[in-house]
Amino acid sequence: MRRGPRPVPSAVPSAVPSAISSGRPAADRPTAAAVELAPLSPLVYQPVVRRALEEDLGRAGDLTTDAIVPAETTASARIVARQAGRVAGLDAAAAAFRLLDPAVEVTVEVPDGADAEAGATLAVVAGSARAILTGERVALNLLGRLSGIATATRDVVRTVERASPRCRVVDTRKTTPGLRALEKYAVRAGGGANHRFGLDDAVLVKDNHLALAGGVAAAVERVRARVGHLVRVEVEVDTLGQLDEALAAGVDAVLLDNMDLATLREAVRRTAGRAVLEASGGITPETAPEIAATGVDLLSIGWLTHSVPSLDVALEVEARS
Repeated sequence: MRRGPRPVPSAVPSAVPSAISSGRPAADRPTAAAVELAPLSPLVYQPVVRRALEEDLGRAGDLTTDAIVPAETTASARIVARQAGRVAGLDAAAAAFRLLDPAVEVTVEVPDGADAEAGATLAVVAGSARAILTGERVALNLLGRLSGIATATRDVVRTVERASPRCRVVDTRKTTPGLRALEKYAVRAGGGANHRFGLDDAVLVKDNHLALAGGVAAAVERVRARVGHLVRVEVEVDTLGQLDEALAAGVDAVLLDNMDLATLREAVRRTAGRAVLEASGGITPETAPEIAATGVDLLSIGWLTHSVPSLDVALEVEARS
């Protein structure tokens, strides 16, 4: 006899089993356009999903679903891409259902890091109908947001690769509060790379630091005296004169802020490989290829995580029992 699902609890459980399985053999999964991704630890996404569920359930739970759907009802549903795009965030989406009922099964059809056509089934969800309906919005919000970031990143990476195969697209700290680790994961799913995650994993001396320190040399000297030998140091510069100062100070990387193409090319010539060069400021999908072609190593693009639209995804219930 099949075990019936448990009623949706008013409080989110404290643990959830491993999240999802793949519905296709490895040989049948996308490979050519896919990005190989290390999965996110549940320690990263579960607290985010839990907070989102607590926000949505409030003090009384899902009034609509609990009134309409009997506790013993089970169902299956498909998570569908209504737009073509790059997928990211399925583990977080699965957690939205499984935190409500650990017996819910989520089978992935198009994995994170792969491209999906409009109308494609990304995953199949089966189990407690209450858990599926109650977790729907949180799951789709996270999946749509992260897939939108991955899709935008994929598109700009493709244009940059054609102009300069050695140049990499990276993100910034302009992320949604509380979602940084997930949004930076989505950038990786799109083929991009990550800049620093926070203020504590690298030094980036910006213009306001320089104003208070009295210049590049003084700022770098203070940093070197304070941080450990494994910490990389980057300085933001606005002029070629500041670039020369940064190179003389022996920095690891230089952020070239809002420089025109001719100045970027001269910066590449002067640096001659002595430091990593990162172009930043006002980079758009249209201007990214020509900026990459100047020879810089990195393009840092803030709008990848602060301005892109979510990918349109939906949940379609197919059967009940």
